Amino acid sequence: MGVIRVDDIDMAIVRRLAVHGRISLNELSEEVGLSPTPVSRRIRQLEAEGIITGYHAKLEETALGFPVSVFVSVRLDKQVDEALAVFEAAINRFPEVVDCWLMTGNRDYLMRVATRDLADFERFLTQQLTRVKGVAAIESSIPLRRVKAMPARTP
Repeated sequence: MGVIRVDDIDMAIVRRLAVHGRISLNELSEEVGLSPTPVSRRIRQLEAEGIITGYHAKLEETALGFPVSVFVSVRLDKQVDEALAVFEAAINRFPEVVDCWLMTGNRDYLMRVATRDLADFERFLTQQLTRVKGVAAIESSIPLRRVKAMPARTP
Protein backbone atom coordinates (compact mmCIF):
# COMPACT_ATOMS: atom_id res chain seq x y z
CA MET A 1 0.00 0.00 0.00
CA GLY A 2 1.37 3.42 -0.97
CA VAL A 3 1.17 6.62 1.00
CA ILE A 4 -2.32 8.10 0.89
CA ARG A 5 -2.60 11.88 0.75
CA VAL A 6 -4.39 13.43 3.68
CA ASP A 7 -4.74 17.08 4.57
CA ASP A 8 -4.24 18.84 7.91
CA ILE A 9 -7.87 18.31 8.94
CA ASP A 10 -7.65 14.58 8.21
CA MET A 11 -4.49 14.41 10.32
CA ALA A 12 -6.17 16.28 13.16
CA ILE A 13 -9.01 13.77 13.04
CA VAL A 14 -6.59 10.81 12.98
CA ARG A 15 -4.46 12.16 15.82
CA ARG A 16 -7.47 12.80 18.04
CA LEU A 17 -9.09 9.43 17.32
CA ALA A 18 -5.78 7.66 18.02
CA VAL A 19 -5.77 9.07 21.53
CA HIS A 20 -9.52 9.12 22.21
CA GLY A 21 -11.44 6.73 19.96
CA ARG A 22 -14.72 7.33 21.80
CA ILE A 23 -14.82 11.08 21.26
CA SER A 24 -18.24 12.23 20.12
CA LEU A 25 -18.63 13.38 16.54
CA ASN A 26 -19.81 16.78 17.77
CA GLU A 27 -16.76 17.25 20.03
CA LEU A 28 -14.39 16.08 17.28
CA SER A 29 -16.08 18.45 14.83
CA GLU A 30 -15.57 21.39 17.19
CA GLU A 31 -11.91 20.48 17.67
CA VAL A 32 -11.12 20.29 13.95
CA GLY A 33 -13.31 23.23 12.91
CA LEU A 34 -15.82 21.46 10.67
CA SER A 35 -19.46 20.50 11.09
CA PRO A 36 -20.27 16.88 11.96
CA THR A 37 -21.36 15.82 8.45
CA PRO A 38 -18.01 16.49 6.69
CA VAL A 39 -16.09 15.07 9.68
CA SER A 40 -18.19 11.90 9.48
CA ARG A 41 -17.55 11.72 5.71
CA ARG A 42 -13.80 12.15 6.27
CA ILE A 43 -13.76 9.41 8.93
CA ARG A 44 -15.55 7.00 6.57
CA GLN A 45 -13.03 7.87 3.82
CA LEU A 46 -10.06 7.36 6.20
CA GLU A 47 -11.54 3.96 7.13
CA ALA A 48 -12.11 3.03 3.47
CA GLU A 49 -8.51 3.96 2.60
CA GLY A 50 -7.18 1.79 5.42
CA ILE A 51 -5.72 4.64 7.46
CA ILE A 52 -8.16 3.99 10.30
CA THR A 53 -8.25 0.21 10.68
CA GLY A 54 -10.42 -0.14 13.76
CA TYR A 55 -11.26 1.06 17.25
CA HIS A 56 -10.37 -0.56 20.54
CA ALA A 57 -10.15 0.00 24.25
CA LYS A 58 -6.67 0.47 25.68
CA LEU A 59 -6.34 -2.08 28.48
CA GLU A 60 -4.07 -2.04 31.51
CA GLU A 61 -2.55 -5.53 31.58
CA THR A 62 -1.38 -5.16 35.18
CA ALA A 63 -4.93 -4.49 36.36
CA LEU A 64 -6.06 -7.58 34.45
CA GLY A 65 -3.53 -9.74 36.29
CA PHE A 66 -0.66 -9.75 33.77
CA PRO A 67 2.00 -7.44 35.23
CA VAL A 68 5.02 -9.21 33.72
CA SER A 69 6.07 -8.47 30.14
CA VAL A 70 8.98 -10.30 28.56
CA PHE A 71 10.47 -9.66 25.13
CA VAL A 72 11.38 -12.94 23.49
CA SER A 73 13.57 -13.36 20.43
CA VAL A 74 13.18 -16.61 18.52
CA ARG A 75 15.43 -18.07 15.84
CA LEU A 76 14.11 -20.95 13.74
CA ASP A 77 16.18 -23.81 12.41
CA LYS A 78 15.00 -23.00 8.84
CA GLN A 79 13.78 -19.75 7.33
CA VAL A 80 11.48 -21.23 4.71
CA ASP A 81 7.80 -20.48 4.15
CA GLU A 82 6.60 -23.75 5.71
CA ALA A 83 8.65 -23.27 8.91
CA LEU A 84 7.43 -19.68 9.25
CA ALA A 85 3.81 -20.78 8.77
CA VAL A 86 4.13 -23.55 11.39
CA PHE A 87 5.65 -21.15 13.93
CA GLU A 88 3.10 -18.39 13.27
CA ALA A 89 0.17 -20.82 13.57
CA ALA A 90 1.50 -22.01 16.94
CA ILE A 91 2.08 -18.48 18.24
CA ASN A 92 -1.44 -17.43 17.28
CA ARG A 93 -2.78 -20.11 19.66
CA PHE A 94 -0.86 -18.73 22.66
CA PRO A 95 -2.77 -15.99 24.51
CA GLU A 96 0.43 -15.05 26.37
CA VAL A 97 1.89 -13.66 23.12
CA VAL A 98 0.40 -10.20 22.69
CA ASP A 99 2.72 -8.95 19.92
CA CYS A 100 4.82 -10.88 17.43
CA TRP A 101 6.96 -9.49 14.63
CA LEU A 102 8.82 -11.27 11.82
CA MET A 103 12.28 -9.70 11.88
CA THR A 104 15.40 -9.19 9.82
CA GLY A 105 18.83 -9.70 11.36
CA ASN A 106 20.00 -12.39 13.76
CA ARG A 107 16.53 -13.40 14.99
CA ASP A 108 13.47 -14.50 13.08
CA TYR A 109 10.78 -13.26 15.48
CA LEU A 110 10.46 -10.77 18.30
CA MET A 111 7.51 -11.20 20.64
CA ARG A 112 6.13 -9.55 23.71
CA VAL A 113 4.73 -12.04 26.17
CA ALA A 114 2.47 -10.97 29.07
CA THR A 115 2.16 -13.25 32.10
CA ARG A 116 0.99 -13.26 35.72
CA ASP A 117 4.50 -13.71 37.12
CA LEU A 118 7.92 -15.15 36.24
CA ALA A 119 6.79 -18.67 37.13
CA ASP A 120 3.94 -18.29 34.62
CA PHE A 121 6.45 -17.10 32.01
CA GLU A 122 8.70 -20.09 32.78
CA ARG A 123 5.76 -22.46 32.22
CA PHE A 124 4.97 -20.73 28.92
CA LEU A 125 8.61 -20.95 27.86
CA THR A 126 9.26 -24.57 28.84
CA GLN A 127 5.88 -26.13 28.18
CA GLN A 128 4.78 -24.26 25.08
CA LEU A 129 7.34 -22.14 23.23
CA THR A 130 10.26 -24.59 23.33
CA ARG A 131 7.96 -27.33 22.02
CA VAL A 132 7.04 -25.45 18.82
CA LYS A 133 8.46 -27.32 15.84
CA GLY A 134 11.44 -25.58 14.29
CA VAL A 135 12.47 -23.36 17.22
CA ALA A 136 16.27 -23.41 17.35
CA ALA A 137 17.09 -20.63 19.85
CA ILE A 138 15.25 -18.39 22.30
CA GLU A 139 16.48 -15.27 24.08
CA SER A 140 14.41 -13.42 26.67
CA SER A 141 14.72 -9.86 27.95
CA ILE A 142 12.72 -8.40 30.82
CA PRO A 143 11.94 -4.69 30.52
CA LEU A 144 12.35 -2.54 33.61
CA ARG A 145 9.84 0.16 32.62
CA ARG A 146 8.16 1.58 29.55
CA VAL A 147 9.71 4.88 28.54
CA LYS A 148 7.32 5.78 25.73
CA ALA A 149 4.09 4.42 24.34
CA MET A 150 2.19 5.79 21.37
CA PRO A 151 -1.01 4.45 19.82
CA ALA A 152 0.51 4.93 16.33
CA ARG A 153 2.91 7.20 14.49
CA THR A 154 1.30 10.06 12.60
CA PRO A 155 2.93 12.63 10.33
